[in-house]
Amino acid sequence: MSRPAHNHVTTVATIGAGPIGAGWAAHFLARGYDVMAYIHDPAEEDTFRKILDTGWVSLAGLGLAPEASRDRLTLTSDLAEAVSGAQFVQESAPEILDLKQALYERLSDLVPADVVIASSTSGLTMTEIQSRCPTAGRTVVGHPFNPPYLLPLVEIVGGERSGPDAVAWAAAFYKAAGKAPLVMNKEIPGFVATRLQEALWREALHMVANGEATPEQIDTALINGPAPRMALQGQCMAFHVACGEGGMATNLDQFGPALKLPWTRLEAPELTTDLRNRMVEGCNEMAADRHFEEMAAARDRGIVAILNAIKEVNS
Repeated sequence: MSRPAHNHVTTVATIGAGPIGAGWAAHFLARGYDVMAYIHDPAEEDTFRKILDTGWVSLAGLGLAPEASRDRLTLTSDLAEAVSGAQFVQESAPEILDLKQALYERLSDLVPADVVIASSTSGLTMTEIQSRCPTAGRTVVGHPFNPPYLLPLVEIVGGERSGPDAVAWAAAFYKAAGKAPLVMNKEIPGFVATRLQEALWREALHMVANGEATPEQIDTALINGPAPRMALQGQCMAFHVACGEGGMATNLDQFGPALKLPWTRLEAPELTTDLRNRMVEGCNEMAADRHFEEMAAARDRGIVAILNAIKEVNS
């Protein structure tokens, strides 16, 4: 197999004219790639370019790669043309299983055999999508957070027939392309970030339905409470640092019983010794050799910067 080195890719193909497909095209252009963008219907070009226009404003504000140019975009309704010279393919077709299965069956013939094909799917598994693909070994999920030109996360996971080498290559490529890749342990519905978001969303809906809070109150609580902190530390490390020297061990030993209190409508897992230890060990690995005071100070500096940025935007 002569797959190109992940940091030597120059040409990317994107499939799809919607917010995800066009958003990916904007991101890759901003990083200095040549982009072959496939749209199913020429009538979709106006929508595609409007999304690109919107994204380019933010991308310019973040800082474009020296080689970045919108002139490096080729827009086509010929799928074969779009993927023939691609060194990586980002598929963002509609979330219709039959459509994606047929598309991957066709891409197997059109895309050079050494090229990884990644799906932006948010609701389907790669095992389902690749079921009719003769070259399923090079197919993976590369699920972005919307908008893909702005949020760094890409969740990566293979299907039952995907090769580990394709998953590893995709993760390395996304990192080289300026994303924050998260390689998942296994296929699960909703991936990681969407499942966490869904839990928060579900609880918000419960509170609104029961007259306990309004949407404005919920967003006010998030924006001025956990959101700035989570942007720096996420949920696990936020609780690890919040408990001082004892870290996650103190958090779970002191507050573990509260998991059974009716604070949410989601059923809490049993806090077994194994679960406790895995949480403690995971947080200790993330903390590495950093002392609590160092982590707390870094957290606070970051939160101040985020709050000042929000204040500037809203002024």
